[in-house]
Amino acid sequence: MASNSQRPSKAERTSSAREQAQAMRVAKEAADKRKSLFIKLGVLVAVLAVIALIVGIVLQNNAGKVADSGAVPKGGNASGGITLTSDTTVAETSGLTVDVTKAGTRPTAAKPDAPREAAAAPKGEPINMLIYVDVNCVHCADFETQYADQIGNWLAAGDVQVEYRNVAFLDAGSPTNFSSRGANALACVADQAPASYLPFAKAVFAHYPQGEMKNAELAQLAEDNGADVADCINDGTFRSFVKFTDEAARVDAIAGTPSVFIQGKKWDPNAEPDLVATVNAAIAANK
Repeated sequence: MASNSQRPSKAERTSSAREQAQAMRVAKEAADKRKSLFIKLGVLVAVLAVIALIVGIVLQNNAGKVADSGAVPKGGNASGGITLTSDTTVAETSGLTVDVTKAGTRPTAAKPDAPREAAAAPKGEPINMLIYVDVNCVHCADFETQYADQIGNWLAAGDVQVEYRNVAFLDAGSPTNFSSRGANALACVADQAPASYLPFAKAVFAHYPQGEMKNAELAQLAEDNGADVADCINDGTFRSFVKFTDEAARVDAIAGTPSVFIQGKKWDPNAEPDLVATVNAAIAANK
């Protein structure tokens, strides 16, 4: 007959069950603590990520802020334009400043283009051409491709003086504010290397099919065309001037780019498709 002497007693079994239950309870509590810690850490990481995102946005916004007032480049004027008096020279202006808060009030109702200071040149003088362009505008790129060399020829002959107002209408659709940065680069070149303005502008618009450029690329393109203006481009020296030019154009109800005014009158490519003939006629009439 088998012996039952080695079987655990009821008390022993109860004690063992209690020990197992206790061990399970301790393990569960430890697991719960770990889970709680992981949740708290996860929440902390999420909070830190949100804080980092907010700080990044604030820093980015602050970095992207442009002062309302600032210096005007050489050749620039109080209307936001840069005037070329020949194919290698700009108007003799310096020491001017602009303030976007004084650009005027945007019209609340539709009105025709009314650019400030767009008068006709006196009889016997080179005629005035005023051109609004945006470096990120495909139609402006087409315009420059078609007419840049001719404009240079008119300037070299002393038949015209050309005022460029480089606006930033298309910044709203640009992740890099290329319109403003490109306009700043053009102002830098006008200020420091006016003889390079036309070739640099032509190169900037020719680059349009390849997409927006970084500041380093703009600086290199300027250098390739004889202008060492990297610091001016990187510092955004004339971003306030560009900001003013853009706002003034909106106040003056400039409808789009390119917009061309010849002796104060807007050129309508539908009515006068041959710009060269139109300008040549104005030149002849003013002699």
